Amino acid sequence: MKKDDIITLPNAHLRQKSAKVHVVTDDTRQLVADMTSASLDWEDSRPHEISAALAAVQIDRHDRVVIIRSDFEDKSTREFTPLVNPEIVKGEGQKITDYEGCLSVDGVYGKVPRWEKVRVRALDLDGNEIRFKAEGFLARVIQHEVDHTNGLLFVDHIRGQRDGFYTLNAEGELEPLDYDEYIADNHALWDGIDDQD
Repeated sequence: MKKDDIITLPNAHLRQKSAKVHVVTDDTRQLVADMTSASLDWEDSRPHEISAALAAVQIDRHDRVVIIRSDFEDKSTREFTPLVNPEIVKGEGQKITDYEGCLSVDGVYGKVPRWEKVRVRALDLDGNEIRFKAEGFLARVIQHEVDHTNGLLFVDHIRGQRDGFYTLNAEGELEPLDYDEYIADNHALWDGIDDQD
């Protein structure tokens, strides 16, 4: 799969909840391979960004499957860890506010509060249950991806925060976005969200 297979807002499918995977099959493993190739193709088109993770819904498949990059620091490490039916068992520590972006939200970044530590339960690609603790950036990424499986995007957490939105300039630096001009009535970001309240 290619980067063009990644759907972006205002595609309403991103706001739908994904279905639990009851049995991990070859179809599940192929889905992970497709997600990985789409993520890397997207990353290869961006000089200043990495593809940290992807959820199946982002390639328009409503299965609770996500992939998390194995190494966030080194773009030459092109491996991802798949998680099937991932869930946050518990959030721990404080909520820390930091920057997030999303392959399905073009040109907009935000400062989003997330638990600094999480306990996670999921299945691996052999169908075995795995449990682990994550903290820092990894915990943030996992919370972001689990949100995707529930039809939530990072912008939903900060709607109404006038100083919460940013964009990336040509040098790869984040700059604040004027809320009234770019965010408040941005139909791409908010179409369909009010219908679900």
